[in-house]
Amino acid sequence: MTEGGIFPALIGTFLLSTGAILFALPLGVLAAIYLKEYAGAKKWVRIIRIGINNLAGVPSVVFGLFGLAIFVKLFGFGVSVLSGSLTLGILILPVIIRASEEAIDSVPSSFKEASFALGATKWQTIRKVVLPTALPGILTGAILSLGRAAGETAPILFTAATFYTRHLPESPFREVMALPYHIYALMTEGTKPEFQVPIAYGTALVLLLLVFAVNFIAIIIRSRMRRKRKW
Repeated sequence: MTEGGIFPALIGTFLLSTGAILFALPLGVLAAIYLKEYAGAKKWVRIIRIGINNLAGVPSVVFGLFGLAIFVKLFGFGVSVLSGSLTLGILILPVIIRASEEAIDSVPSSFKEASFALGATKWQTIRKVVLPTALPGILTGAILSLGRAAGETAPILFTAATFYTRHLPESPFREVMALPYHIYALMTEGTKPEFQVPIAYGTALVLLLLVFAVNFIAIIIRSRMRRKRKW
């Protein structure tokens, strides 16, 4: 913890973020499809949407405690990549649902009507017309959520992160280092700050560049989507 690189923390952040998006993206898109295309405008649907919006504003430490209670303790996954990925997935799930709903809602109704006029079923229309048209917006929301998952510290503090290891995880049930927690550990738990503080600043720079890169990709996707709509 006083010299060397951050390769284990970098790989750990990649594994946690990838696991979170693999869990949250299909579930979020399916939830958005149901809410927009099947649920209608019932009272309980409005209540669910209010709950989703509220979850998007819940502090991340609450999700960390939830992951500790459910995934680490109740399901017995322990402090591991799997527990951290599922916790981060639940953290970003409300954002993906709202982004997917907005993307689906932006699909012109004439596209759906034309599909129905050709004899397509509702599910065929969603699969062949709605989702391909809404895909850029869905991907933009997913990539922004990925950037948020990569920078979170509190959820992985209880569910996935370890103070120090020189080895990469051999399975999803092993704990892992991560860039956000590595910065926290270097700044608060170190015994040689003259060596550890510079490493912490360097790690913070790498994390910032990583998040900026993810957001830049989202901006590119959004700009391409707007150009296609203009044409």
